[in-house]
Amino acid sequence: MISKEDLTRIAIITKTERYTYGELFENICIYSEIYRAKKYSKVAIYGENSSQWAFAFFSAWQNDCIPVPIDYMASVDDVAYMLNDCKPELVFVSPSMKENLERVKEQLSYQPEILFFGETELPAYDPNNQWRDPEDDDKIAIIIYTSGTTGNPKGVMLSFFNIKANIDAVSKDVEIFNADRQVLILLPLHHVLPLVGSLVCPLTVGSSVVFAPSMQSSELMETLKNNQVAIIIGVPRLYELIYKGIKAKIDSNVIARLLFMIVRWTKNPALAKKVFAKVHEGLGGHLRYLVSGGAALNREVGSFFTTLGFEILEGFGMTEASPMITFPRPGKVVLGTTGQALPGLQVEIRDGEIVAKGPSIMKGYYNRPEETAEVLRDGWLYTGDLGYLDEKGYLRITGRKKEIIILPNGKNVNPVELEQKIEKVSACVSEVGVFLHNNALHAVILPDLKVLSALKVENPELYFRENVLSIYNKEASSYKRVMHFTLIKEVLPRTRLGKIQHYKLESLLHATSKEKAKLSEQPDTEEYKAVKSFIESLVDTDISPDDHLEFDIALDSLGKLSLIDFIERAFGVKIEEENLFKFPSVKAMVEHIREKKKWFNTDQVNWSETLKSKVSVKLPTSWPTQNLIRILSRGVLMLGFRIHRKGIENIPEGPCIFAPNHQSFLDAFLFTAYLKRKALKNTYFYAKKKHVNNWALRFLASKNNVIVMDLDNNLMESIQKLAEVLKQGKKIVIFPEGTRTKSGELGEFKKTFAILSTELNIPVIPVSIKGAYKALPSGAFIPRPFTKIEVNFLSPIYPQNYTADSLVVAVQQSVQQSLYE
Repeated sequence: MISKEDLTRIAIITKTERYTYGELFENICIYSEIYRAKKYSKVAIYGENSSQWAFAFFSAWQNDCIPVPIDYMASVDDVAYMLNDCKPELVFVSPSMKENLERVKEQLSYQPEILFFGETELPAYDPNNQWRDPEDDDKIAIIIYTSGTTGNPKGVMLSFFNIKANIDAVSKDVEIFNADRQVLILLPLHHVLPLVGSLVCPLTVGSSVVFAPSMQSSELMETLKNNQVAIIIGVPRLYELIYKGIKAKIDSNVIARLLFMIVRWTKNPALAKKVFAKVHEGLGGHLRYLVSGGAALNREVGSFFTTLGFEILEGFGMTEASPMITFPRPGKVVLGTTGQALPGLQVEIRDGEIVAKGPSIMKGYYNRPEETAEVLRDGWLYTGDLGYLDEKGYLRITGRKKEIIILPNGKNVNPVELEQKIEKVSACVSEVGVFLHNNALHAVILPDLKVLSALKVENPELYFRENVLSIYNKEASSYKRVMHFTLIKEVLPRTRLGKIQHYKLESLLHATSKEKAKLSEQPDTEEYKAVKSFIESLVDTDISPDDHLEFDIALDSLGKLSLIDFIERAFGVKIEEENLFKFPSVKAMVEHIREKKKWFNTDQVNWSETLKSKVSVKLPTSWPTQNLIRILSRGVLMLGFRIHRKGIENIPEGPCIFAPNHQSFLDAFLFTAYLKRKALKNTYFYAKKKHVNNWALRFLASKNNVIVMDLDNNLMESIQKLAEVLKQGKKIVIFPEGTRTKSGELGEFKKTFAILSTELNIPVIPVSIKGAYKALPSGAFIPRPFTKIEVNFLSPIYPQNYTADSLVVAVQQSVQQSLYE
């Protein structure tokens, strides 16, 4: 550690404490005095990060004992397993672990001495007991238990020589740590990466370590603001959270987005620090290196922080290597790689597996000679990770050998690669895990409910199928396509450093099935049975009393409207549309109905009665410019694309419903450009109120046959208005998919147009638009010129021989057949 001549330097900083190096050494010696005479061989530390944790850890070295950090977040069974495995004679325990410890003790095969931080009377400092650096480099310095993605924890034995090799590599050979760079202690110290990187190494070079009170963003920001932290050692999930917060602020400001694009193009760190000075100030103003380990870092996240002017150093290692094997050199970071081999280490690829040999490789696993022999062969550590070295020696990780999925056709799939690509598709994906289930790739997805709500997604299952998996599968190789998915409510099982425990993912399916199996516990009331039966008729699946109408049952707008109408007719209870999804469960909604009901009558929805209601609809007055816009649109479209249209003769006189598929922003122009003037004058579009959100748009809508409707909050009235337009002999355009396709594929048709058609006896004109997605796909701003686009007005379908449901199928099949001719 630091020279004893400079004991006044600050060593440890917490939210309420500051210790100089002199005070650190004194406290280490005081803690060692508690058990110095007992000649223990091993000492465990069981608790959250604290200055006392550090004193206890170093006191073991002072007494020639082996410290054994215990994961305070581990299960009682795992803690008991670790203690029984190595049998430390003394266990330092945080008071917060008391309850767990009592349960652990019931499983112990021996009786260790227990000392609680803050409750054990400490001896006076003995000046004769002076801190001394460990002298025998070959001695075991630590036994640290892994919490890998498979199997029971194993005790990794690291020597002082192993640890010093890592410290020298990042403080002497490559100077990342030095006395002037404060280091944040954020991750739990029972892991080797934060233990060596954020505690032992900084104190060895004479720096200061700053304990973060918690992972909460507010406390983290305050800690960074009040200190001069230059280095953070974190896991990818931490940087992803920070990334999302900063990126949201940049994306919300047009100028900030433009500046970000300019800085990214220039690749100038000095310019980045000036342009994004507020970001740097928000993170304390001294932050230089963001060290990432434990799992693969999303490349976009790394690129983002680099653009902001930070150096993000993603290394590769494992507990068995003390921990680093490869590490980037500052100023020479190559995103997507984990840097080059640490000085003194040899790294090779054997049959795709990364192997390493050198001074930092462990002595072996405690009490496990056979498992040691499996991974240590002739001094080479077989990591179990797959990767390759490029021509400059940069390591690229491609997967974990034990987690690679071998498909029935013999193809190998790396689930991490698939997970990262699926996460990029949509902000609605909070987490995703991929595994093999019933011989097919299956994804479990934790949705981001805030994003779903902001987007007003009414059917999450459908959204993820059409806007996430469909888009991912379109770009993926055939054997990497994810065929099935399940939406889950809990976070994915991970190791403490953030790696997904893939072997546990299948159990999430069983948990989801168990939730659905709660059907036997359903309330035995007539009201509940009636509501349950009606909802199940809408969604064609079993429901549970604890299901949420939106996120579990995935009730769409029409289903919502039908349910509201059913409740009002059956029970005399009126529930406003905006309040329906506020009920936390079906059970809660039924309890409200039981309390407020006026009668009990369970007829089905009567759309005939609903559409007989007369509502006031003021049709917009068409300006003469509408025809001019039609002519200009046709001219522009003909110049920019190769347009083919047919079937105009299929448009009947009088009212009808046009039902085109929705491929692109161009669709409305493609549709109107080729209608005859008389037909166009009598054809009305509708626009969602949320999209016509200023006076200029409202004015243009009122003069160009656009009826503004509040489909999100008053669907019943909106359908009644559409019916009134048809009753006046006009034509209307309804895109049955409801929104533009995100993948180019035809989406599910909604039922609104079919209800109007069957109840009012109005024909439907299916319209197929082909090629518009290729010309201007969703999210694109610049069209692809000279793309071939076909617009086909298909033969009308008359509703006399159809129900609403069968009419939906007939219209969708007509459009689909035309698209794939």
